[in-house]
Amino acid sequence: MFEGFQGAEIDTGDAGIFCLRDGGGPPLLLLHGFPQTHLMWRDIAPALVSRFSVVCADLRGSSCPASAPDHAPYAKRAMADDLVRMMEKLGFSSFMVAGHDRGGRVAYRMALDHPDSIARLAVLDIVPTIDAWERADARLALGYWPWSLLAQPEPLPEKILSGAAEAIVDNALNGWGSSPSAFPAEVRQAYIEALRTPAHAHAICEEYRAAATLDREHDRSDKAVGRRIRCPLLALWSGQGALADWYAGEGGPLALWRGWADDVRGQAMPGGHFFPEENPARTADLLAGFFGETSHGISRRSELPSPSP
Repeated sequence: MFEGFQGAEIDTGDAGIFCLRDGGGPPLLLLHGFPQTHLMWRDIAPALVSRFSVVCADLRGSSCPASAPDHAPYAKRAMADDLVRMMEKLGFSSFMVAGHDRGGRVAYRMALDHPDSIARLAVLDIVPTIDAWERADARLALGYWPWSLLAQPEPLPEKILSGAAEAIVDNALNGWGSSPSAFPAEVRQAYIEALRTPAHAHAICEEYRAAATLDREHDRSDKAVGRRIRCPLLALWSGQGALADWYAGEGGPLALWRGWADDVRGQAMPGGHFFPEENPARTADLLAGFFGETSHGISRRSELPSPSP
């Protein structure tokens, strides 16, 4: 699915991050959401390699480092630190980043914590974590059950994920406004196999526990001191999903993101929550247009390190 891409396992010190990379030009990091892996970019990444050095990375849960009682190793801050170090090891001190779902939450945390490293940011089908939690109601609890279910104490969520991986993936990919035909059988199976591994299931649950606790506190602290995203921000969201309706009274997703950044643009996309996999050509076009506006000050291509043994 990623013909011409090179793979590597990058040791960031705290985790091993698997990534695929190809292309030339300004570096662009692509991050996946739940229950996906880097495979979600299978149709988008190849369309971008003629203009960018594209890196598709799996999040920290792929290597499953040990967690802690406060879930800090799976907070977006720790995951953002991972990826900045990974990109530095690939030779990129500054780069652009797009993230879908929880990958988008890692991406905007990178822009807040590492403003000199992130030149442009795209967030796909999310609003800021603290804004989502402050407005949480029955719609979120029922519509996006991972937020509440996977944040419960272990081991119940882990047992559900690993024991019913196929049902979990089918529920997500067949729902949330998306079309089942967007997911080839081999991709669906790869998502299922990732959840079946107990260590992966635990890592994913730890990330959701962190989202309900530390991530909220990190966002709250940033808001209290007026910390903002300095780079241009593109927000894309599902025109058939929750974000199109839930926050309409507050001006929609763009209004919420403008509470965090000055240079914000975006639009609704055809399809459900997984619109990057349903409409990859349109998504790739919008990302290419946004990230292609400027490459000033962004480091260029470097040689890919040899994979770790």
